[in-house]
Amino acid sequence: MALEHALLVALREQPASGLELTRRFGRSIGYFWPATHQQIYRVLGRMEGDGWVHATTVEQTGRPDKKVYEVSATGEQALAEWLATPTTPHPLRSELAVKMRGASFGDRAAVLDVVRADLAEHRARLAHYEQLTARDYPDPTTLSDLELDQYLVLRGGVLTEQTWVTWLTEYLEAHA
Repeated sequence: MALEHALLVALREQPASGLELTRRFGRSIGYFWPATHQQIYRVLGRMEGDGWVHATTVEQTGRPDKKVYEVSATGEQALAEWLATPTTPHPLRSELAVKMRGASFGDRAAVLDVVRADLAEHRARLAHYEQLTARDYPDPTTLSDLELDQYLVLRGGVLTEQTWVTWLTEYLEAHA
C-alpha cells in the first residue's frame, strides 16, 4: 500500500485540505498508516498531477486561501482497483520480540525495562482506542457501511493492543 491509497480513502470519506488531512491522520488513519505533514502535502501534489484528485481554492478571512482536495473519477478508479487487489499477509516483525528472545544473552533487567516501557505505550494506546470506541460507537449493532467499516478497523486496533498487553504482561510476570 502507498500513502496515496490511505489519502484516497480519507478523501472519499470527506474532502479536505492538506492541514485537515494531517489532523485526521493524527486522530484515526495515522494509527494504522502514519504520515508526516510533509509527506501528505508531497503526495497530494503528486496525486493532483496524476489526476487522482482535484483541488478547489477556498478563500479564508484573515488567513491564506486553502486548497480543498476531492477524489476525481480517475482517483475513484485507482482506489477501486487497489481495493480489489489481494493483500499479502505480513509476518510479525518485532524488534522487541527479538530482544525478549535474546534476553538470556545480555542484561535481562535492561530488557525487562524495555518491555515495561513498551507495555506502557500499548496500554495507553489501548485506553485511547477504547475511549474512541465508547465515544464514537456506543452501539455498534446500529452501524452499517462506512461507519461499520470504521468501527471494525478501530476494533482491530483494540484487539491488537489487547494482545500486546496480554503478551507483554505474561512475559514480565514470568520473569518476576
